[in-house]
Amino acid sequence: MNEEVELITDETRDRMEKTIEHLEHELARLRAGRSNPALLDGITVDYYGVISPLSQVSNINTPDPKTILIQPWEKNMLGIIEKAIMAANIGLTPVNNGELIRLSIPPLTEERRHQLVKQVRGEGETAKISVRTARKWANDELKQLLKDGLPEDMEKEAVDIVQEMTHSYNTRVDKIMALKEKDVMTV
Repeated sequence: MNEEVELITDETRDRMEKTIEHLEHELARLRAGRSNPALLDGITVDYYGVISPLSQVSNINTPDPKTILIQPWEKNMLGIIEKAIMAANIGLTPVNNGELIRLSIPPLTEERRHQLVKQVRGEGETAKISVRTARKWANDELKQLLKDGLPEDMEKEAVDIVQEMTHSYNTRVDKIMALKEKDVMTV
């Protein structure tokens, strides 16, 4: 295979892999009725003038499936962390006991489960769009190489490889979505 064609297929694979990583990261942040420190990933606090992720100013533990404990390294951060969690609007109310912050995960209602499934499907569709965008980019690059003198059979073979990759990554997206939907709907 031509070196330029190989670079294009490698770049396409990288783009599709990043899409899968992003999907998994986004789905980890969805609350499925169990405690998961990833729920707090997007929350930042002002730590002496530096905006820092919550995980860099405290220990975050899940002692049981319905509780998240946040223990700041400095007690004066308790109020700041509490306000940041409230502002993040993640649907959890922090309880500050002067030592640590406790988040209790309430059981999901049927209606909330269906909302989460819709959200999962939305994230999955966004991932599939990203995969198709990577395929389009690769095909455009291959067409340009064809114009620049790449043999037609090489271009056709590379287009087939990219299409196979697209199908493979879309299948992975479907599997990831199915697992998360099952997780959300499990009572």
